[in-house]
Amino acid sequence: MATLGNRLLLAIIVLAVVAGCRGESPTLPRGQTSAPLAARTPSASDLLGWLQDYIDKPHRRHNASSNAPALLAGAGDIARCYPGSDVTQFHRPTGANPAAQTARLLEELPDATVMAVGDNAYEFGSPLDYAGCYQPTWGRVRDRTMPATGNHEYLTPGAAGYFTYFGLRSAPPLGYYSYDLGSWHVIVINSTPQVYACWPPEVTEIPPGFPVLPIPASPGPEAGRACVGDVAQQAWLAADLVAHRDAKCTVAYFHHPRFSSGLHGNHYQMQRMWDLMYANGVDVIVNGHDHLYERFAPQDPDGHADPTSGIRQFTVGTGGAEFYDVRERQPNSEVIINDMHGVLILALDNGRYAWSFENTDRAIADAGSGDCH
Repeated sequence: MATLGNRLLLAIIVLAVVAGCRGESPTLPRGQTSAPLAARTPSASDLLGWLQDYIDKPHRRHNASSNAPALLAGAGDIARCYPGSDVTQFHRPTGANPAAQTARLLEELPDATVMAVGDNAYEFGSPLDYAGCYQPTWGRVRDRTMPATGNHEYLTPGAAGYFTYFGLRSAPPLGYYSYDLGSWHVIVINSTPQVYACWPPEVTEIPPGFPVLPIPASPGPEAGRACVGDVAQQAWLAADLVAHRDAKCTVAYFHHPRFSSGLHGNHYQMQRMWDLMYANGVDVIVNGHDHLYERFAPQDPDGHADPTSGIRQFTVGTGGAEFYDVRERQPNSEVIINDMHGVLILALDNGRYAWSFENTDRAIADAGSGDCH
């Protein structure tokens, strides 16, 4: 079955490539939206310096010049209103709730498009969780949020709480879409169907309706490639990448990280999508799921350092949920922070990008810059 699935996926991707080369638009899920375009900074400016100045000086906000870079900011694993492990007692968030604190950081970045990178409303992604916990916190920036779904959203069948709350902008019922932000192309993937159509990494978190499949004896890149998973989404991703092949820079965000040093570890189930993104020049990936901040050096889909063509991955599961320990430090992991809630802020310029991880004390805990491929 895996061989048949591989052939089917290859045929679909080839058709998508041919369509893209003819200049045809891909068929995207309903609800695709585009964030406003922003012009780029002059090439002589220092992008990281501009970003830090924007964060540090409130008078720059709402007054960014017409040639300012685009801003994308956010995190995953966000609003939690259940004390400890007790999921029967719902406590409405106060100002001390970590999600309320990270929401304040986003409110102070009025020019940024917000990415909510899955597991946005614990414990079940239910209408109660979204209305009672997410809305009073990150809901304050809902009008400029472009969300992604996580596995906890699917603890409510069909992720109905998530799709109802975000509406068309979440591209129901499939949950994957793309948009343009400045000179960058942005891809939002729904990783849960891909992950749980293959081998579940954490048996206690399998959403209702997903099969319980055996974990391979030697999980790794080849095992990830052997599992077809969400063929339709992979075909859409291939078509979208080809259709936007002229974009100078591309960033993708989704919940489950291909690489992680945290509790959940590597998700080889995302191997095929990483292969597609690497082959088509994606520059940056942002994930959640493990409740920590981790930055990787640019690498290929097999985890080999690749400073020329590699993808830089950030894991930012720091939106408000409890922290996770480091399980096994992965190759190419440059920075790990698992004791600070905060948000990742990306300045997306013409051919380059800068990042800052701002914690709830309004301190910059990690920062840097890079060039697009």
